[in-house]
Amino acid sequence: MQIFLMNTRHLLARNAAEKISFKNGIFGTLYKNILDTITRATMKTSEELKNIVREKYAEIAKQDKAVNQASCCGSGSSSKEVYNIMTDDYSEMEGYSNDADLGLGCGLPTQYAQIQPGDTVIDLGSGAGNDCFVARHETGEKGKVIGIDFTNEMIQKARVNAEKLGYNNVEFREGDIENMPVSNEVADVVVSNCVLNLVPNKQQVIKEIYRVLKSGGHFSISDIVLTGNLPTALQEDAEMYVGCVSGAIQKKEYLKFIHEAGFENVVLQKEKPILIPNDILKKYLSPKEDDSFNNGSTGIYSITVFAQKPGTRKKKVKISELQKVTCSPGSGCC
Repeated sequence: MQIFLMNTRHLLARNAAEKISFKNGIFGTLYKNILDTITRATMKTSEELKNIVREKYAEIAKQDKAVNQASCCGSGSSSKEVYNIMTDDYSEMEGYSNDADLGLGCGLPTQYAQIQPGDTVIDLGSGAGNDCFVARHETGEKGKVIGIDFTNEMIQKARVNAEKLGYNNVEFREGDIENMPVSNEVADVVVSNCVLNLVPNKQQVIKEIYRVLKSGGHFSISDIVLTGNLPTALQEDAEMYVGCVSGAIQKKEYLKFIHEAGFENVVLQKEKPILIPNDILKKYLSPKEDDSFNNGSTGIYSITVFAQKPGTRKKKVKISELQKVTCSPGSGCC
């Protein structure tokens, strides 16, 4: 029902803009009433989804890293078949802090973000501070790092970690990334790791990223996207939403939102398939559905995408270094 309402509202809004030209009269009034009703229902549903995510990530903040790695973003049961479903290894990166690594995420956006000394960096969905501390190593003492998260438990954990490390130029703000607690044109770079899939209004987040970036600034974001449709049982399950799966949108739509927001130089920096182990899938799917899903055309992927806000930046980004890296399971490149 939640996904139906969001998709229906999107369809009606698009039709209103592209195809329907009602003037005053009964049809215009009827259409407006329907759209208003769906909008109210969607707003309620969006808040419900956010509350589910907030409550679960408050629990994840206290979970063991190994539990988070062996599950879908720390949500639901852990797999006994594999020890790591989505995450990449941060431990070799400069600035890495073991206390801040909760075993979440689906990529290494800071590795590809071309952060330069003195940059102001914003991390969306900053968790315990993992990417913020890697970004702090890159931007140095003269730069600034702002982590934004809407889960109080994560914010408190991140602040404790920053104090342990003695970082005075890393701060953590509690807030919603659909409406960031940040002024216009503040950041040189925005990073995020497996967070936008958890947000009901992904298009609004991308617009917010555009707003907070300086002219010529850029982002590097790792996230989960789809090709094809998930089975209904996965789409409608709250654990799979919190687990970064059922909230994912189609890859084409994700990239379209980025272009529509006004970004340029959009580059897929990395792509890898995400394979959900059978011992997790069987919780949600019948044997027949499981077989159909594993042998069908639906794909779940982690992508790391770069895009730049138009304008001239004092420190130029090396577009030639943004080549795409494609990973296959077991290849070792991830």
